[in-house]
Amino acid sequence: MLENILGPEFYTFLISMVPIIELRGAIPVGQALGLSFWQCFFISTIGNMLPVPIILLFVRAVLGWMKGIKYLDKIALWVEKKAAKHSGQVTKYATWGLFIFVAIPLPGTGAWTGSLIAALLDMRMKKALPSICAGVLVAGLLVSAISFGFLSFLDFLL
Repeated sequence: MLENILGPEFYTFLISMVPIIELRGAIPVGQALGLSFWQCFFISTIGNMLPVPIILLFVRAVLGWMKGIKYLDKIALWVEKKAAKHSGQVTKYATWGLFIFVAIPLPGTGAWTGSLIAALLDMRMKKALPSICAGVLVAGLLVSAISFGFLSFLDFLL
Protein backbone atom coordinates (compact mmCIF):
# COMPACT_ATOMS: atom_id res chain seq x y z
CA MET A 1 0.00 0.00 0.00
CA LEU A 2 2.75 2.45 0.97
CA GLU A 3 4.62 1.82 -2.30
CA ASN A 4 1.52 2.84 -4.27
CA ILE A 5 1.18 6.12 -2.39
CA LEU A 6 4.81 7.23 -2.39
CA GLY A 7 6.15 5.66 -5.57
CA PRO A 8 9.68 5.26 -6.96
CA GLU A 9 10.07 9.01 -7.45
CA PHE A 10 9.73 9.61 -3.72
CA TYR A 11 12.26 6.92 -2.81
CA THR A 12 14.73 8.17 -5.40
CA PHE A 13 14.31 11.74 -4.16
CA LEU A 14 14.74 10.70 -0.52
CA ILE A 15 17.85 8.61 -1.18
CA SER A 16 19.45 11.47 -3.11
CA MET A 17 19.32 13.63 0.04
CA VAL A 18 21.17 11.11 2.22
CA PRO A 19 24.81 12.05 2.96
CA ILE A 20 27.48 9.88 1.29
CA ILE A 21 24.87 8.03 -0.80
CA GLU A 22 23.45 11.12 -2.52
CA LEU A 23 22.60 10.91 -6.22
CA ARG A 24 25.39 8.39 -6.75
CA GLY A 25 23.16 5.83 -5.05
CA ALA A 26 19.78 7.31 -5.90
CA ILE A 27 20.13 7.10 -9.68
CA PRO A 28 20.81 3.33 -9.78
CA VAL A 29 17.96 2.80 -7.31
CA GLY A 30 15.63 4.91 -9.45
CA GLN A 31 16.60 2.91 -12.50
CA ALA A 32 15.98 -0.34 -10.64
CA LEU A 33 12.55 0.99 -9.63
CA GLY A 34 11.69 1.61 -13.28
CA LEU A 35 12.28 5.34 -13.69
CA SER A 36 13.56 6.69 -16.99
CA PHE A 37 17.01 8.22 -17.51
CA TRP A 38 15.73 11.79 -17.26
CA GLN A 39 13.40 11.07 -14.33
CA CYS A 40 16.29 9.63 -12.33
CA PHE A 41 18.58 12.47 -13.31
CA PHE A 42 16.21 15.34 -12.49
CA ILE A 43 14.69 13.87 -9.32
CA SER A 44 18.12 12.92 -7.94
CA THR A 45 19.69 16.25 -8.83
CA ILE A 46 16.93 18.25 -7.15
CA GLY A 47 17.00 16.01 -4.08
CA ASN A 48 20.79 16.20 -3.85
CA MET A 49 20.82 20.01 -4.15
CA LEU A 50 18.02 20.63 -1.64
CA PRO A 51 20.19 20.39 1.51
CA VAL A 52 23.11 22.39 0.05
CA PRO A 53 21.99 25.95 0.94
CA ILE A 54 21.01 24.78 4.42
CA ILE A 55 24.43 23.18 4.92
CA LEU A 56 26.24 26.26 3.62
CA LEU A 57 24.29 28.55 5.95
CA PHE A 58 24.11 26.55 9.16
CA VAL A 59 26.79 23.84 9.37
CA ARG A 60 29.31 25.95 11.28
CA ALA A 61 26.73 26.87 13.92
CA VAL A 62 25.53 23.26 14.20
CA LEU A 63 29.08 21.93 14.56
CA GLY A 64 29.83 24.57 17.20
CA TRP A 65 26.72 23.54 19.12
CA MET A 66 27.64 19.84 18.81
CA LYS A 67 31.12 20.48 20.23
CA GLY A 68 29.50 21.64 23.47
CA ILE A 69 27.63 18.36 24.00
CA LYS A 70 29.21 15.20 25.29
CA TYR A 71 29.32 12.41 22.65
CA LEU A 72 28.26 14.79 19.86
CA ASP A 73 31.61 16.56 20.13
CA LYS A 74 33.35 13.50 18.69
CA ILE A 75 31.02 13.51 15.69
CA ALA A 76 31.60 17.24 15.11
CA LEU A 77 35.35 16.76 15.23
CA TRP A 78 35.12 13.79 12.83
CA VAL A 79 33.07 15.87 10.37
CA GLU A 80 35.56 18.74 10.55
CA LYS A 81 38.46 16.34 10.10
CA LYS A 82 36.80 14.76 7.06
CA ALA A 83 36.24 18.18 5.50
CA ALA A 84 39.79 19.30 6.29
CA LYS A 85 41.15 16.15 4.62
CA HIS A 86 39.62 17.20 1.29
CA SER A 87 39.91 20.97 1.72
CA GLY A 88 43.39 21.21 0.17
CA GLN A 89 42.04 20.15 -3.23
CA VAL A 90 39.32 22.78 -3.03
CA THR A 91 41.42 25.61 -1.56
CA LYS A 92 44.05 25.39 -4.26
CA TYR A 93 41.60 25.93 -7.11
CA ALA A 94 38.77 27.75 -5.27
CA THR A 95 35.45 27.49 -7.12
CA TRP A 96 36.87 25.25 -9.86
CA GLY A 97 38.28 22.94 -7.21
CA LEU A 98 34.92 22.74 -5.50
CA PHE A 99 33.20 22.00 -8.83
CA ILE A 100 35.68 19.21 -9.70
CA PHE A 101 35.49 17.75 -6.20
CA VAL A 102 31.69 17.51 -6.31
CA ALA A 103 31.60 16.31 -9.93
CA ILE A 104 33.77 13.26 -9.24
CA PRO A 105 31.21 10.45 -8.89
CA LEU A 106 32.78 8.66 -5.94
CA PRO A 107 31.38 8.20 -2.43
CA GLY A 108 32.36 11.05 -0.13
CA THR A 109 32.96 13.60 -2.89
CA GLY A 110 29.43 14.88 -3.38
CA ALA A 111 27.33 17.89 -2.53
CA TRP A 112 27.28 17.27 1.23
CA THR A 113 31.05 17.10 1.61
CA GLY A 114 31.55 19.91 -0.91
CA SER A 115 29.11 22.11 1.01
CA LEU A 116 30.80 21.26 4.29
CA ILE A 117 34.22 22.14 2.89
CA ALA A 118 32.93 25.38 1.38
CA ALA A 119 31.30 26.41 4.67
CA LEU A 120 34.37 25.57 6.75
CA LEU A 121 36.57 27.50 4.30
CA ASP A 122 34.19 30.49 4.56
CA MET A 123 33.39 30.46 0.85
CA ARG A 124 30.59 32.85 0.04
CA MET A 125 27.27 31.30 -0.97
CA LYS A 126 27.29 33.10 -4.34
CA LYS A 127 30.54 31.31 -5.27
CA ALA A 128 29.99 27.96 -3.58
CA LEU A 129 26.40 27.28 -4.65
CA PRO A 130 26.94 27.52 -8.44
CA SER A 131 30.10 25.37 -8.21
CA ILE A 132 28.33 22.70 -6.18
CA CYS A 133 25.28 22.79 -8.45
CA ALA A 134 27.43 22.41 -11.59
CA GLY A 135 29.33 19.56 -9.93
CA VAL A 136 26.09 17.79 -9.01
CA LEU A 137 24.83 18.14 -12.59
CA VAL A 138 28.03 16.63 -14.02
CA ALA A 139 28.09 13.84 -11.43
CA GLY A 140 24.42 13.13 -12.17
CA LEU A 141 25.07 12.84 -15.89
CA LEU A 142 28.09 10.59 -15.32
CA VAL A 143 26.27 8.29 -12.88
CA SER A 144 23.21 8.21 -15.15
CA ALA A 145 25.34 7.35 -18.16
CA ILE A 146 26.99 4.53 -16.23
CA SER A 147 23.72 3.27 -14.70
CA PHE A 148 21.76 3.30 -17.92
CA GLY A 149 24.64 2.38 -20.18
CA PHE A 150 26.27 4.94 -22.43
CA LEU A 151 24.23 3.94 -25.47
CA SER A 152 21.01 4.49 -23.55
CA PHE A 153 22.38 7.89 -22.55
CA LEU A 154 22.63 8.79 -26.24
CA ASP A 155 19.09 7.57 -27.06
CA PHE A 156 17.70 11.09 -26.75
CA LEU A 157 19.65 12.01 -29.91
CA LEU A 158 17.80 9.45 -32.02
